[in-house]
Amino acid sequence: MTAPLKHSADITVDVALGDRAYDIVIGRGVLASLGARVAALRPGVQTAIVTDRTVAKHWLEQTERSLTEAGIATSRIIVEEGEISKTYAGLEKVSEALIAARIERNDLVIALGGGVVGDLAGFAAAILRRGVDFVQVPTSLLAQVDSSVGGKTGINSPQGKNLLGAFHQPVLVIADTSVLDTLSPRQFRAGYAEVAKYGVLGDEAFFTWLEVNHADIFSGGAAREHAIATSCRAKAAIVSRDERENGERALLNLGHTFGHALEAATGFSDRLFHGEGVSVGMVLAAEFSARLGMISEADAARVERHLASVGLPTHLQDIAGFAQEGLKDADALMALMAQDKKVKRGKLTFILLRAIGRAAVANDVEPALVRDFLQQKLSG
Repeated sequence: MTAPLKHSADITVDVALGDRAYDIVIGRGVLASLGARVAALRPGVQTAIVTDRTVAKHWLEQTERSLTEAGIATSRIIVEEGEISKTYAGLEKVSEALIAARIERNDLVIALGGGVVGDLAGFAAAILRRGVDFVQVPTSLLAQVDSSVGGKTGINSPQGKNLLGAFHQPVLVIADTSVLDTLSPRQFRAGYAEVAKYGVLGDEAFFTWLEVNHADIFSGGAAREHAIATSCRAKAAIVSRDERENGERALLNLGHTFGHALEAATGFSDRLFHGEGVSVGMVLAAEFSARLGMISEADAARVERHLASVGLPTHLQDIAGFAQEGLKDADALMALMAQDKKVKRGKLTFILLRAIGRAAVANDVEPALVRDFLQQKLSG
């Protein structure tokens, strides 16, 4: 697998879900086409843009201009940045604002932002008037390759990540890769963890390509569009086969059982971004797989080495405030994992590795083995 030598034309990835199929449009500058695409998709529609304060400074006016030039009426709803908005209070604010904006069942909600905005706006759309369609305009790398695709929407509970939500597919995804230029290096790295995940779980050749080409992805070269499109194709293929996570789609949660527990332990704060939690979680999953004899220690080390090479955290001790209560307590982390959405009848489910590029769902993992493994990792 090789990267294109120059920036390609816009790339369209189809999410094949029958009468609910939709396109992911990827490319530099495609945000300008939003209005024309929405007008073609829904003539006469009214829209409401949900975004956060930081994204609004960079991209709200351009988004509104694209819609206005296409003759589409729009209003804006601005929320606070970060997981603090993915709460009951945040959902109430957005829902009430959508009602006040008179968004009707045939109108569109537009989620302009990263994963938090997409999850929150999508969930509000899912419950507004028993279901209003929405468009994802992801502005972070993580959202472009993961959370904007597949229809998972929701908010957090104080007891765990994404415990309240709905499957609600978007009708269009516009992934403008130029908007990623405004991300901080830390935000971009966090998103890259989800890119690497697709190689680790199902495409060893892609993972090998990432080991060689990651610098061009970070610098904004042609490899960036290639990596995003490859990631979106991988997720779209899985979602089209298993929309509601009854089987294969669970593989996309590689690193998330550990990662979500770590996010909860750090209070869903900027001490640990979601992608950073996934990075640490992937390394833990790889190392636990090696502990169980499923993969070699060399393969586990290869996963850790690549993630560390781009500056991502790979060990529990890399997390800010590691010594604080909750992160050095294996029992506390086990209790948080027990609230994971993949728990069935009280039994833990992990996504583990049989090889780089071949993940597997492991049901009914012995909790004592997980606790002993975590205790060893916590002790360094």
